[in-house]
Parts: sequence; structure tokens; C-alpha cells
Amino acid sequence: MDFVFGLPKGKAGNTGIMVFVDRLSELDHLAAVPGPIDGEGTASLFLDRVCRQHGLPEAIGSDQDLCLTAKVWKSLFQVFDTRLDMSTADHPQTDGQTERVNRVMEDILRSVCSKTPRRWSEMLPLVEFALNNAVHASTGFAPFYVNGLANPRVPLTPPRRGSGLSGGGIADRLVAISPVAVRKQVDDFVSLRLSVLRQVSAEALEPGQHAVADPREAGQQQVAGPQVAGKTQQRD
Repeated sequence: MDFVFGLPKGKAGNTGIMVFVDRLSELDHLAAVPGPIDGEGTASLFLDRVCRQHGLPEAIGSDQDLCLTAKVWKSLFQVFDTRLDMSTADHPQTDGQTERVNRVMEDILRSVCSKTPRRWSEMLPLVEFALNNAVHASTGFAPFYVNGLANPRVPLTPPRRGSGLSGGGIADRLVAISPVAVRKQVDDFVSLRLSVLRQVSAEALEPGQHAVADPREAGQQQVAGPQVAGKTQQRD
């Protein structure tokens, strides 16, 4: 978790970004902020962008920003029985993962907002999507897939047969559902999820993590250089 400040002030008055990165899946969440915020504001953003979607983490890594060490912030995590890991001069790697995301995010924003720099906050949701849809070479998966075992639909994703709302596609699938079939699907999902997590956990121990594009993955965002608007570059 980290902050990036010094961006051009746009219509909403935002000049900074709060960055959240999941250590295992590399899933990113980006929140535009008007400027330096206190512990209460930081905690509020954390609850809104992270907790409501994923629940509470076991630990948080951050730098020694004053707002993150505020009494309100620490008290919040004490209430939820969550450990707060702070980077120090001796252990700067604690939040190095977020630092890498910051560099890539800034490069993407610089590319897509080169002609309209004050619109960066409007492009932030698309930048977050691109980061989460880029395949990591270290794991072989995109953060979206590691987190939910599914690749999100994009405009170029071909429709699946029988996926329409008309013609009985959904109705036919609902009729075919049985308790046994549901149990098998759940078991298969859990097995696949555990397999992916084991692979990601093992690869996370290897140095030199970065993301590459795999055009063969349906629905995946292709990684490109900064000259291509709307596409991500390689993640360090």
C-alpha cells in the first residue's frame, strides 16, 4: 500500500493516488485522492476499496507515511486483529511490490493522458483494469484469474455458445442443474483454485517478477509499449 502525489489537478480536484496491491495475486486497486490524507481518510479508503470486496487481510505492508502511522489507523487494525507491517531502512522490500506497480501505473497514465494530463483520474479505472488483466511471467496468470479463476470480458472476447439471454440458453442450463452437478462444480472450482494458488505461491519466491502478454489467453489485455494508448507495458 502506498501513495503517489504530484499529479495535475483535474475537475475533481484530485492530485494523488492511493495504491493497494495484493501480495499473492498482484491484484491492484487504485483510488484518486485530493492530496495527503490523515489516518481516518486512509482507513475509509481501505474499507471502501479493499475490505468490501475482499475482506480484511492478515497483514498490511506500507511505508512510514505519517497518515498510515496515525493513531486512528493503528487502532482500526487493532480492532480487526490485523498486523501492520511497516517498511524500514533495513527492510525496504516490505512495500517494494507496490513501488513496482507505482512505476508501471505512472508510465501508463503518462501514455494515455499525454494530450489531456488533467483527465488522469477519469482514466484510472481503465488503468487499474489493464494492470489486473496483464499476465505475470512469474505465475503465468493475470491477477484477475488468480483472484477469481476467470478472465474478464473485453470488447474482443468472442461470445460463448448459448450464453445469450434469449433462445433458452440460460433456462436450459438452469434446468440441467442438479445437486450432484453443483457439488461437482464446486469441488472442481476448489481444486483448480488451490492448484493456481500453490503455483502462484511457489513462483512468488522466485526473483525477477514481471508481467508479459499472452495473446492466446482469451480476454487478456496485451502488454505493449507506452506509445499504445490503453494497453499496459511490462511489469517489473
